[in-house]
Amino acid sequence: MSADRDFAYGAAAGLLGDLLLGDPRRGHPVAAFGRAAGAVERVLWRDHRGWGTLHAVVCAGGAAGAAALASSLVRRSAAGSVALTAAATWAVVGGTSLTREARAIGGALEAGDIEVARERLPHLCGRDPQALDADGIARAVVESVAENTSDAVVGALVWGALGGVPGLVGFRAVNTLDAMVGHKSPRYRRYGWAAARLDDVFGWPGARLTAGLAALAGDSPSGAVRAWRADADAHPSPNAGPVEAAFAGALGVRLGGTLSYGGRVEHRPVLNAAGRDVAAGDIERAAKLSRRVGLLALGAVVGARWALRSARAGARAGAGAGAGAGRRA
Repeated sequence: MSADRDFAYGAAAGLLGDLLLGDPRRGHPVAAFGRAAGAVERVLWRDHRGWGTLHAVVCAGGAAGAAALASSLVRRSAAGSVALTAAATWAVVGGTSLTREARAIGGALEAGDIEVARERLPHLCGRDPQALDADGIARAVVESVAENTSDAVVGALVWGALGGVPGLVGFRAVNTLDAMVGHKSPRYRRYGWAAARLDDVFGWPGARLTAGLAALAGDSPSGAVRAWRADADAHPSPNAGPVEAAFAGALGVRLGGTLSYGGRVEHRPVLNAAGRDVAAGDIERAAKLSRRVGLLALGAVVGARWALRSARAGARAGAGAGAGAGRRA
């Protein structure tokens, strides 16, 4: 049971560290990984899926491998294991920075300063801020809070529960690679294919857990479930769809529609068409929902680890008792 205890204590400490400290302004490990991945890209880049796959394997595999090595060095020390898990959790989750940036944009919108909101929006998402009015900015922020609650918090905790520190680090490496090369630009349409597909696979469980917890913690659980079931599959992303739809229903707002990325216009389906338009005040509601979902996710993944370990222990005990009874017979 020590591994489960070490993960529970370490993940809780790391999440608390993120809550109190947020991301460092300099020297963030994820930023260091991004620089390393960029250096590998400069060596490997070809307009070819195979080279892009090699890039994803080298970068994500290298990060997970380094985390596995670090875990092996502290596996005999409970304090070392907890400390490493805490440090890794703090490094890979980004809930506080996410909600802090969202609230800064929301504050600018509520003060009527749309230019400041436009200046800050690129810190949160890749939308073209000049193409958005105040309501469009608010909608973009709520959608980004929803999606990044899964990518920056819940997904990391899920893979930490499944794979320990290598799971935490590997998930964030894959997610970061997708953000760097996984989009459909001419340069990365082929080269970023593997990173995008890996992110779809690794993001799947965290996205479903995020959607479920948003329904549980939101203002309208039935509305969240209804929007999730009705609209998620129409979204172009298999993982953002459930999360954004559930947040839309939980908050009673309408998400989706037309958006612009660097001059490229996309017409996405409307999520929760029965909801109202997003307003600046909904950003704070989305930030609070994101925080509740993150805390519930910690409890869910820790509880799942303990339940699975207990079930396995019970199965082994039952098998041993059965074998003993067979020998006595």
